[in-house]
Amino acid sequence: MTTYAATTTVQSSAHELTGAVTGTPRRWLQLEGVAALAAGAALFVGTGAPWILLVPLLFAVDISMAGYLANPRVGAFTYNLAHNWGSGLLVLGIGVATGVVPLVAAGAILVAHTGMDRVAGYGLKYPTAFADTHLGRLAGGRR
Repeated sequence: MTTYAATTTVQSSAHELTGAVTGTPRRWLQLEGVAALAAGAALFVGTGAPWILLVPLLFAVDISMAGYLANPRVGAFTYNLAHNWGSGLLVLGIGVATGVVPLVAAGAILVAHTGMDRVAGYGLKYPTAFADTHLGRLAGGRR
């Protein structure tokens, strides 16, 4: 059995960030993000929710960044809570299981927003700084 190292080190002028996804896997994650954005947006509109709310609600998810007002550790937690596939799929699943259409729409928005962020290169945050993500250090990021 052959094993492969999945962890890489991304060099930045400030420090090294271990565990960042680079190269072809990163491009696959971006394609996955495009698919999730499209599927989430289509599902949101398919619920009968007003399509004009799609873009404002997509950006409303970023309210979760408010945790950074406390400190990077709290910020990473609140950001990651709203920006992962599990949260969106959980809300979506509860909405489908209970037949509560607004929950389905909210789950669709969470999934679409996570996809949008992955396409843009925003990954899950490390507790060190906002710019430190699983997709690498954000350009222009400060410590």
